[in-house]
Amino acid sequence: MADDIAALGDTLVALLGEDRVLTSTEARESYSADLYARGRTCAAVIRPADRDALAGAVAAVTRAGYALMPRGAGLTYTGGYTPVVERCVVVDLSGLDRIVALNPDDMTITVEAGCTWRQIHDALATHGLRLPCFGTFSGARATVGGGLSGGAVFLGTARYGAVADALLALEVVLADGAVVRTGHAAFDHAGAPVYRLYGPDLTGLFVHDSGALGIKTLATFRVIRAPAHTGFASFAFADADAAARALSEIGRAGVAEDACVFDLRQRARSLSAADLRSGLRIALRAVRDTRGIASKLRVALAMAGARRRLGGAATYSLHVTAAAAGRAALADDLARCRAIATDCGGVEIADTLPRAVRAGVFPVPNAVVDPDGARWVALNAKVSHAVAATLIERSEAVLSAFATEMATHGITVSRLMMAISNHVFSYEPVLHWHDEWLPLHRSVPEQGYLDALTEPGADPAARAVVGRIRDALLAVFTELGAASNQLGRAYPYAQVMQPETRELLERIKALVDPDGRVNPGVLGLVPAPDRATDPGAAGAQAKDAGPGRAPP
Repeated sequence: MADDIAALGDTLVALLGEDRVLTSTEARESYSADLYARGRTCAAVIRPADRDALAGAVAAVTRAGYALMPRGAGLTYTGGYTPVVERCVVVDLSGLDRIVALNPDDMTITVEAGCTWRQIHDALATHGLRLPCFGTFSGARATVGGGLSGGAVFLGTARYGAVADALLALEVVLADGAVVRTGHAAFDHAGAPVYRLYGPDLTGLFVHDSGALGIKTLATFRVIRAPAHTGFASFAFADADAAARALSEIGRAGVAEDACVFDLRQRARSLSAADLRSGLRIALRAVRDTRGIASKLRVALAMAGARRRLGGAATYSLHVTAAAAGRAALADDLARCRAIATDCGGVEIADTLPRAVRAGVFPVPNAVVDPDGARWVALNAKVSHAVAATLIERSEAVLSAFATEMATHGITVSRLMMAISNHVFSYEPVLHWHDEWLPLHRSVPEQGYLDALTEPGADPAARAVVGRIRDALLAVFTELGAASNQLGRAYPYAQVMQPETRELLERIKALVDPDGRVNPGVLGLVPAPDRATDPGAAGAQAKDAGPGRAPP
């Protein structure tokens, strides 16, 4: 492979510039791992800063018989871009980070795929605008391309769904370097791409695809006016079922922008001194920013009395953020949230957490490493509200079955539940354990945060148990027909499709990527043996899947 990668490298340098092509062992190994596992070590990394140059590089890579692994910020743990073959080039899109157009009159924004959600949020805020769902908690680093490929949700999700629900048009580079545009942007003389559903929804074809069908380079979103008034409420519950019932009803009612449930015991155990200092600063800011002496006093007293009001029985907390154009509408939404939570057995507590999230939107994602130095990996399942109780019960039974092994290896679990729009319930168990860090654990957090931690030694035994727990949870999710986001290579997708639908998906993949060069193996789409990017590639994929990673 040495001769042809050298020739390909020369071509890529000519197209992109020498500083945009990385071939050192350190760089290649770093870009070949996500937050959960290492993949095969790629042959090279490219970091284009120009969309046209990227298209030329894509064509050069696939013509040379190499695979392409599209990568956003890398903040995933499902093998969405980790190589399954060595004969591949990782494409780091973070250099495509320009805001191309922001039109307050048309209520749209067009950005390159390497833009972060914080960049977009800051640019829109100067015009009093916002994305409906405005990103993930890791939006200081997470990118548009990664979020659209993986299904980003969180801020604004309870009311507006995923970030992709505000997407109007895309520009995508296909495997042969061809550039296609979707939505209203696909037509001559269309002007601003304001209408997505102009004919068949080709935009949706490239959304949540884990980068299987092409490399996203440009996206246009609709925007909204930022609500004038925002309010918060938090509640404690004795068990997961009660908290989930309240979450579902708040979701159905459509009275919150954010609505999520946390496991209080795990959260309390994982709080560091730095977290507490940061929380105190945000709490003081919340008091300072609250208008009126009576309101300031009410917020201060609520925060001061949080520990007393929680009580020893509370194990789950529900947090809501409501927003509206008028004060009366906001007050009504919060009153409905309080009534729902109380009816389900909740006790109101200080609203410090949702205030902190909105006061410090998009902090540096230090949380990729726990405050005690542990690593973590999450799984998620999306079901209807009617199935939520069964999903929780079945998942908790799996965790109970592993309780002894988890205790032996120091594995703990936290849980996040979330309402998505008014019709989806999301359950996310997160496994924490002490193990050697991967490159992203060392490069993403602030250095001051890492300096206070000690990297654990390797613990392959604990890692193997984590993998088995993931497999068992995935089996439950599949049996219940749950959907998921951040599919990558961890979740069964094509494997559990109805045959006719899978055949359609495979035909589309063959049309846009006939040689299987773009992110081979993702979504369970395996290149045919005569089109594999490496000899024996299918066997290599199965071998490298490792504990908890379903081979594609």
